[in-house]
Amino acid sequence: MAALRRLLLPANKSVVISNPAIFLSRRGIASKLFVGGLSFYTTEEGLSEAFSQHGQVIEAKIVTDRVSDRSKGFGFVTYASEDEAEKALQEMNGKPLNGRVVFVGYAKPKTDSGGMPIARGPPEPPTEQ
Repeated sequence: MAALRRLLLPANKSVVISNPAIFLSRRGIASKLFVGGLSFYTTEEGLSEAFSQHGQVIEAKIVTDRVSDRSKGFGFVTYASEDEAEKALQEMNGKPLNGRVVFVGYAKPKTDSGGMPIARGPPEPPTEQ
């Protein structure tokens, strides 16, 4: 982040970037890793701590179910650089974390698949001509 500040601000100004999403929107997807096979007891703090051994973790996010607020068993870890992400991928893929073997790969960008249409009631009866 210090390099980002040097590029964006004059030398006599300082700023604190409190929202990592602003920083992440300028970065490529190559530094974001998908982590699957997580234990339901793994927390975001625990995930960040485990992966921070391999580089500077910007964000660690575990995906949860909206209704039950329970982990879905996978998450994402974002690194400050692509080299750190590559190192973590090599070191953590297939290794145990909280009693489960985790699988690590590069995250894929979100795609808008359109999804299923929303039902608005019973279908209209066929019209005779």
